[in-house]
Amino acid sequence: MTDIQKGSLPYSLSGKDVLGAAKTGSGKTLAFLIPIVEKLYRAKWGPMDGIGALIISPTRELALQIFEVLRKIGRYYTFSAGLLIGGKDLVQEQERVARMNILVCTPGRLLQHMDQTPDFTCDNLQILVLDEADRCLDSGFEKALNAIIANLPTEGRQTLLFSATQTKSVKDLARLSLTDPEYVNVHEASESATPKSLVQRYAVIDLPQKLDMLFSFLKTHLKAKILVFASSCKQIRFIFETFCKLHPGIPLMHMHGKQKQPKRLAIFETFCRKTAICLFATDLAARGLDFPAVDWVIQLDCPEDVSTYIHRVGRTARNDQPGNALLFLTPSEEPGMLEALAKRKVQIEKIRVNPSKIKSVRQQMVMFCSKDPEIKYLGQKAFISYIRSVHLQSNKEIFDVSKIPFEAYAESMGLPGAPVIKFLKKSANVAKNAIRQRAKDVAYLGLDGKPEKEESSSDEEDDGEPKQVAKPTVVTKIDKMFNAKNKTVLSEHYTKLRAEDGEGSEDEDFFGIVRKNHDVEDVKTAIYPEAAPTKKQLQKAKQKELASRGSAQKVEFDEDGNPLVHRLETLEEFEAKGSIAERQAEHLSKQALGMLSADVEDKGIAKAKRREKRLLAKAKERAALAGEDEGEGVSSSYV
Repeated sequence: MTDIQKGSLPYSLSGKDVLGAAKTGSGKTLAFLIPIVEKLYRAKWGPMDGIGALIISPTRELALQIFEVLRKIGRYYTFSAGLLIGGKDLVQEQERVARMNILVCTPGRLLQHMDQTPDFTCDNLQILVLDEADRCLDSGFEKALNAIIANLPTEGRQTLLFSATQTKSVKDLARLSLTDPEYVNVHEASESATPKSLVQRYAVIDLPQKLDMLFSFLKTHLKAKILVFASSCKQIRFIFETFCKLHPGIPLMHMHGKQKQPKRLAIFETFCRKTAICLFATDLAARGLDFPAVDWVIQLDCPEDVSTYIHRVGRTARNDQPGNALLFLTPSEEPGMLEALAKRKVQIEKIRVNPSKIKSVRQQMVMFCSKDPEIKYLGQKAFISYIRSVHLQSNKEIFDVSKIPFEAYAESMGLPGAPVIKFLKKSANVAKNAIRQRAKDVAYLGLDGKPEKEESSSDEEDDGEPKQVAKPTVVTKIDKMFNAKNKTVLSEHYTKLRAEDGEGSEDEDFFGIVRKNHDVEDVKTAIYPEAAPTKKQLQKAKQKELASRGSAQKVEFDEDGNPLVHRLETLEEFEAKGSIAERQAEHLSKQALGMLSADVEDKGIAKAKRREKRLLAKAKERAALAGEDEGEGVSSSYV
């Protein structure tokens, strides 16, 4: 057994909650599958007992991988297991999910069945497992996981959490209702958070040179199995499409979250099977997936945090096999990222790149974007998505948008210019408005924090106190539009034609434009000209009007015009008219007779339609035969 299996199985097999943390590729999957099968086997779990175990995974590919391992170790048991992931037929899953004993699922699909499948229940759940627990518990799955936990029993349930970067948050553990969990971190005392057989390096490269560096690397490693990570789906698509046109000499594939599930599974299986291939992927492939014999993991973009870095490089050097990792950092990202890696015991070595060995692909990129509008569109979207990914990062010491060379980066992608970044302009305008508002507040309050007062004695109130300066109101665009004056060349001519109400001579009234007064009176003074009622009086008047209308009953009138009020019968009044069972039988027999008569009528209509159809077909046949006879007669006379 591996270290995590030896450390966690004694606790999990005895029924305790476990928080398991171990390096990537250390056998965590078996560490939670063995207790599931063993616990259900001891409990003599059968098909009628329902769902006994839930395994929740953040990605579909990882869920499929767990399910395949479960099939291998559970083939000699009578348990039924199901895989609930998106991209499959929901109706077929609904027909079978209630008969499952073990479910491997993603959070979204599981919650969909909890909401839409009528007979789906987890009341007898014995064990809950979260694989890659820190990812399942983060903000991306927070709402879905909270809704799932609300539908699960809290008592008598064992919970197992496993990840390479385990969470210790008290808030997260409280959400899962853990009771005295055992924390098992077998590599806590180790010198490095990554496997010993993994060789980690980083290179400092300017952002516009990243694509040149990546292409040069692929050209020199044509016999290797390479996994390249980037920040967004649009970047992956752009790099894949352009590198396919560049023909680096190695098979290329790409995988991201926008692809259909069957295509993602086919790419996953193909990459696992081949030995010399390059896969461009987002962080979708960074967690838990067991890619065999990966030689290199290249991180084209800086990871958002150290946990993401550990999971990315964990796709290689699995099960004590050798592996290499290369991280591309810009000069602005280097200090902050190295400090964060050092705090988490990640040992990484800096390498220097020989500029003469880097082959530039900038001219080819320009050619692709100029010839193919789709490539240009993908490049613009990739540019914007990268800027957005940097802008949204919380660690501003590492990710600083202001230090990105926009024009040079766009030129390296073959774009004629840097696309317009709307969200940066919006955030800049918000910051400017905040500064202006603070300046107004300071001007209003003064340096001492108190409202400034007028110095003129003419504005003093009756009590001798000077009036305070009114706080400036916010002027909106609509206010500016209505307050703006006409400053065009026709303004003088327009003022001559305009006539004020009650002013000007008869000639001016004849030639001028008389403006009507469309000002709206106050509603209260218009309805109540003498004295406007108070709010309490209006409320009493409303209640009186509602009371005069009466209850919401259906009213009919007889021939004399007298109202007939229909009301609902009580149960006693309904039973007084006769036995409910007899009346039900009478009603059913009456409806049955009506259905029989309707059935006879429908059959007659259908029979008539069939007869009419047959007659129409015979008429067409006669017409066709008559046409053939006429044609034969004409041809014989001609001969």
